[in-house]
Amino acid sequence: MVTHLQIWRALDTLAARHGLSPSGLARLAGLDPTTFNKSKRGAATGKLRWPSTESLAKVLTATGASLDDFVGLTMEERSEQPRSSRPVPLIGFAQAGQQGYFDDAGFPAGSGWEEIVFPAIADDRAYALEIAGDSMLPIYRDGDRILVSPSGNLRRGDRVVARTRAGEVMAKQLGRLTAQHVELKSFNPVYPDRSFALSEIAFLHRIVWVSQ
Repeated sequence: MVTHLQIWRALDTLAARHGLSPSGLARLAGLDPTTFNKSKRGAATGKLRWPSTESLAKVLTATGASLDDFVGLTMEERSEQPRSSRPVPLIGFAQAGQQGYFDDAGFPAGSGWEEIVFPAIADDRAYALEIAGDSMLPIYRDGDRILVSPSGNLRRGDRVVARTRAGEVMAKQLGRLTAQHVELKSFNPVYPDRSFALSEIAFLHRIVWVSQ
């Protein structure tokens, strides 16, 4: 059973992952800025107040998080100490399609990477990409920076960065994945979904964070 504390911690974690305070998260979702204030959670008074399903739905839409993502956050064990940060390599999407930035295993390599600070994750090979254009709207906007984990396990519905052997790089939602075939769903309905033979894909890496 998910507890009151787990729900509110998940909201706080989701806000932090987007570089926001609880008030900032509420504003992003089109809610009253005080909606997620700690004073309104009721723990101090003994009468627990839970966020409404409507407010949670608006938060998920605004941040691009799935319900599975949010449930996963409720299950995380979290220390009271803030998560550490570390520098990770950063390049743009156009550069990511060029030769020399990734090795044969799909890990970041070579020179020309900048560095930015992101919350630390367990994957030492994590890297960041800067979004360009409108093909990933409304989930990712031009200028957003996404943290990508080459070692993350993939499952249907995950948001991923895919690079084809021809050098095309894209951020999509993972659809069906088999030993021979992969289906990638577009965030922006203006752009078509994509389908590839697995042999055409150089790598699929999971998106684990976004800085907006």
